[in-house]
Amino acid sequence: MSEASRPAPFSLCVYCGSRDGLDPAHLAAAREVGRQIGERGWRLVYGGGSTGLMGAVADAALSAGAEVIGVIPTRLIKKELGHGGVTDLQVVDTMHERKEKMARQSDAFIALPGGIGTLEEIFEVWTWRQLGYHHKALGLLNVNGYFDALLGFIDAARDGGFLWPDVQQLLHTGSDITTLLDALAQESATLRATAPADASQPEPEVALAPGGLAPGT
Repeated sequence: MSEASRPAPFSLCVYCGSRDGLDPAHLAAAREVGRQIGERGWRLVYGGGSTGLMGAVADAALSAGAEVIGVIPTRLIKKELGHGGVTDLQVVDTMHERKEKMARQSDAFIALPGGIGTLEEIFEVWTWRQLGYHHKALGLLNVNGYFDALLGFIDAARDGGFLWPDVQQLLHTGSDITTLLDALAQESATLRATAPADASQPEPEVALAPGGLAPGT
């Protein structure tokens, strides 16, 4: 099979911190995710940095033979030390462009431990999925209980009537890396086979819940 006719690898977008964090398990988890991306023959899409968990997942993926796409705004190259060793480092002007470009090049999304940027990124693509802007799998890797409080808040939002249970279920959560990656791959295959023909359209129709509100808003 020629390079031109070879199908593109499954692309996993990883959101995570640009710092190491204080728990060594977080850095180890990032490396293991990167290693498994390479061993599975997948491609990594991430924020383009060379430090912290971002750098760890990229380095591990590259070492395992994966293609790695990094997307980073010009003003963050110095702050995050843009990774010079990735397969394709895409430099954009704004954070909005960064997130949109990462999303378009990915087949699924996973968040590892990180700060407010990581949370904003996974919550945004989760919202996009809820509203029908994409049909791609979502995951949250809960390393050593890092996201326990966040998951408790999500439960409270559901119990308080601000989050529909079916929307909550769109986010795969777990602490075992292999199991979570398997779940994302399995759902992604199902979604590719069942997604509506207009799934990539920028302004999809959104079914409204009673009261005229989009589900979960």
